[in-house]
Amino acid sequence: MTQTPASPSRTGVFAELVDIARTVTIGLAAALALHATLFQPFTIPSSSMEPGLVTGDYIVVSKFAYGWSLASPSISIPLAAGRLFGRDPKRGDVVVFRLPRDPRQVWIKRVIGLPGDRVAVRDGVVFVNNRPFATVVQAPIPDPSTPQRIVVPVRESQPGGPTYTIHDGGPGLPGDEMATVVVPAGHYFVMGDNRDNSLDSRWPGDVGVGFLPAENLMGRAEVVVASWHPGAGLLRPWTWLNLRPGRLWKPIN
Repeated sequence: MTQTPASPSRTGVFAELVDIARTVTIGLAAALALHATLFQPFTIPSSSMEPGLVTGDYIVVSKFAYGWSLASPSISIPLAAGRLFGRDPKRGDVVVFRLPRDPRQVWIKRVIGLPGDRVAVRDGVVFVNNRPFATVVQAPIPDPSTPQRIVVPVRESQPGGPTYTIHDGGPGLPGDEMATVVVPAGHYFVMGDNRDNSLDSRWPGDVGVGFLPAENLMGRAEVVVASWHPGAGLLRPWTWLNLRPGRLWKPIN
């Protein structure tokens, strides 16, 4: 029996579909590779890093800043020790990490202590290696996320490091006092900038973060790409333009 050859038009359409599928597949693979190894977007879900980061901020995280570990992929997988091309964060870096007690949860805090550092908190002032962080107290303001709560902005400077603003809820609150601890090798001490509204390394791992293992780091927060007012959502298109104009492409300090 003689087989009827496919018509040129049908063959051309099939070849074009294969070419489109190949292009889409390569594009998706490249995007996933960039997402897994270089940059990843995150949305800030809470106020623990106010005033530098607020609820609704859409940020980009550099995944290559500290090398890669099993925490780096977007999906949650069992973690193992070690990092590929690992590099230490600097004091003051804002880092994104997988919560040690539940790696499915992704948190963001500021690095306060490096391995071997001695960290203490006395009357709300942070000490690292017996050196206090310099503070400049400013006028009280309403909390941006909870206006009925009054907070005190404080300009905090790490010795030899960056200067940024934190929020202090007042004296005598939990977390204002912490006896000296020594950060173990391969771990970091992290705190939220909204000091009286942050569970962090001041609390043990079953409550807060405890000492943060290096392998749990996902990357360094680099920039606020955009920020939406409360109530905006992906499934509510009419809210997509409900932006905070002053927070577009804002570097994270």
